[in-house]
Amino acid sequence: MAADDDDNNIPELDQKKYDADEQVKIICLGDSAVGKSKLMERFLLDEYHPQQLSTYALTLYKHTATLANRTVAVDFWDTAGQERFHNMHPSYFHKAHACIMVFDIQRKITYKNLANWYKELREYRPEIPCCVVANKIDADMKVTQRSFNFAKKKGLPFYFVSAADGTNVVKMFREMIKRAVEYKQNPSDFMDEVMQELEKFELEKNEVHSNAEGGDVNREESPELP
Repeated sequence: MAADDDDNNIPELDQKKYDADEQVKIICLGDSAVGKSKLMERFLLDEYHPQQLSTYALTLYKHTATLANRTVAVDFWDTAGQERFHNMHPSYFHKAHACIMVFDIQRKITYKNLANWYKELREYRPEIPCCVVANKIDADMKVTQRSFNFAKKKGLPFYFVSAADGTNVVKMFREMIKRAVEYKQNPSDFMDEVMQELEKFELEKNEVHSNAEGGDVNREESPELP
């Protein structure tokens, strides 16, 4: 099944809209309770009206940004507390233009798990811009003197932030929106083309089945593409 076939039944999840120049999709990854939702709410303040789609383990946050006199509609996708490695539906990554990975400076395991999240991200979106966010620095400002090598090794921007007091939150989001728009203008990711070919394959296969008359019902069918 194509990754977003189910999603297109819900208007809010129709990902074809992300083909339009003025629409970008930014996903958030990280362990549960690292503060991803709180960061969204801090950035959007009174503007946000999250749509929680519990069936899809997803919360959408909508934002309108202005870049160089150009208006861009941004959808932030949050995992809604259902984080499990290698269990995210492929449609979560489908057509994403940037990724924000978050860990909690008070919980070392959430930092160690970044490697798992990053590996999963790159399986679906090998080239999109990504950043690493160290959240909750208000709990211990000394942490800002430490070096976190994961982002450096991967060549990713790194931000110390606090959803509680707002430190660097607006700066981080604005820069990631800009990077998402720049990526969309010059995409280097081939995965969307692969997904579209899979969708065409499914449609053509369904048409063949629906148009077929008679034939050997026991004949071997072509294997499903992964």
